Amino acid sequence: MSISHHLLFLACVALATYAQTMTGFAFGLVLLGLSGVFQLASVSEVANVVSVLSLVNAAVTLARAKPQVNWSLMRPAMIASLVGVGAGVAALTWISGSMAVLLQLLLGVTILACAILLVARAKPLERLSSKASFVFFGGISGVLGGLFSSAGPPMVYHLYRQPLPLASIRNSLLVLFSLNAVVRLTLVTGQGAFMASSFWLSLQALPVVIGVTWVARRYSTAGSMKTVKRMVFVLLLAAGMGLIVPAARILAAG
Repeated sequence: MSISHHLLFLACVALATYAQTMTGFAFGLVLLGLSGVFQLASVSEVANVVSVLSLVNAAVTLARAKPQVNWSLMRPAMIASLVGVGAGVAALTWISGSMAVLLQLLLGVTILACAILLVARAKPLERLSSKASFVFFGGISGVLGGLFSSAGPPMVYHLYRQPLPLASIRNSLLVLFSLNAVVRLTLVTGQGAFMASSFWLSLQALPVVIGVTWVARRYSTAGSMKTVKRMVFVLLLAAGMGLIVPAARILAAG
């Protein structure tokens, strides 16, 4: 990366961190989408950075207090999610090696789908969903976590519909995502796919993540959260289409 590309990457990290702080799950998607549109780094490289930063953020948060987690519900989801991470990492290795354009197209479609989930007004459920549904959504989250280190949207959508305390939902998501990050980093490191550049990019991005998170939490308001949610929706749509259109043209021409 040139100096200008490094600065642009850090700007993308700042925007993604702000979006994550205000919406709860958009960090990986925004950073991957913007990095892909501006061609700052490969999908696998940025996904490694997202895994590191997500794990650091989770470690800092969990160190403050013992998390409240409904283990009877989340244990099946976590097992399915960890299996999904393995499948996602395997798929990433295969697609990156054979058809990188296909990976770009898949990322764009994923970002568009998650943008829709961001603004979808799901009706809260009167009773808890079945354990099978937790396994299903956990598995999908795991695959997305393995592919793009962005496991959030499916489980966020599913859990926030449940009649559970908000603290339990947030802590459950945090534990799930941190476990996914640990397994993903272990797998990609074992494959030799965790490059030195990912480590240095993570190191550069960490102060930006900490600083933006602190500012956003200190000065955000309920009104600003709604505005940011709309902005993130538009941003995800633009990033998704910015990845899909070029990839579709290349695939069509080939």
